[in-house]
Amino acid sequence: MGQANQYSHIIEYIKSLFPGQDFIPLHEPRFTGNEKKYVTDAIDSTFVSSVGAYVNRFEEMMQDITGAKYAVATVNGTSALHMALIVAGVKQGDEVLSQDLTFIATANAISYIGAHPVFLDIDRKTLGLSADKLEAFLQEHGQKRETGTINKRTGRRIAACVPMHTYGLPCEIDKIAAICKEWQISLVEDAAESLGSYYKGRHTGGFGLLGTFSFNGNKTVTCGGGGAIVTDNEQLAKLAKHLTTQAKVPHAWEFNHDHVGYNYRMPNLNAALACAQLEQLNTFVDNKRDLAEKYKNFFSEVKEVRFCEEGKDARANYWLNALLLENRAARDAFLEEANSNGVMSRPAWTLMHKLPMFRNCQHDDVTESELVADRLVNVPSSVRIER
Repeated sequence: MGQANQYSHIIEYIKSLFPGQDFIPLHEPRFTGNEKKYVTDAIDSTFVSSVGAYVNRFEEMMQDITGAKYAVATVNGTSALHMALIVAGVKQGDEVLSQDLTFIATANAISYIGAHPVFLDIDRKTLGLSADKLEAFLQEHGQKRETGTINKRTGRRIAACVPMHTYGLPCEIDKIAAICKEWQISLVEDAAESLGSYYKGRHTGGFGLLGTFSFNGNKTVTCGGGGAIVTDNEQLAKLAKHLTTQAKVPHAWEFNHDHVGYNYRMPNLNAALACAQLEQLNTFVDNKRDLAEKYKNFFSEVKEVRFCEEGKDARANYWLNALLLENRAARDAFLEEANSNGVMSRPAWTLMHKLPMFRNCQHDDVTESELVADRLVNVPSSVRIER
């Protein structure tokens, strides 16, 4: 079978999974529950901004889903990560270890503080931060002191580590957590893409000091925007909630503030939508896992393509299904043919160290990241419904 015919075969199979659609998006939202009812209720209550019953309910639901003791609602996932890093103690001039293959929001949130991102390699199996590469980097560049760990090359404090569960596939987060504990580095999980994903029976976002989630329009569960911070640390949860509401000191009418605060609180209107979506999370994830199983079975017969699947200790939400092709030329040919035929497909993100604003940041050997970035494509992954 020639390459062009092979891609046509793949494209036709994807179309068969989403029948009746002339154009198949990468990931579109599904509003099949109480969304309109709850949003109308929020409008009728007149509490549509950052105070309202649905914001509180959303936080309680996130606690139940993730198993965290506390949850703080935010306006989006980037603000959640920015705030989590602040309350974790990251300061201007510090360094934060993360992965080279990630969405730019991870690096942006670090930069908002004036901290320096350091980009490490990924594990090809999980597509997330490699625990082995993290350990190797710290053994080579880290130096333990009473006040924490410094980077011997730069002299800066390594304040935090931010692994990301790429496309909803859990990384080896328990190993990463153990390394961070040994080196006295705060672990902040970027679980933006992994709501509904578990590793060794624990929900992602719950292995570190704090975890963060996104509810953007293309996520498994969405409220248009929206984010959340989860933690078991009561003090940090209270500080995060305080800072995300402009650090206003509670009072019936006076406006006093005790920190530089942020307008990061999720509006009640968005929370109403989020609550209705969270009610359907298990159904959505089951549907998406069924789709992933179909992809897995199909691509097991296509030797030129590898389907990216969860590890043996993971239960992924399969937010975006990912394929690895033979090389960059094959990737580009697939993207051209798929998108030209109404099947939306996308490459991986540009590696962080190749972007102009992060080009001068320290990065380790990123061979695996470069290989994956050259070969990966995402294919349609929406929850499938009868039309």
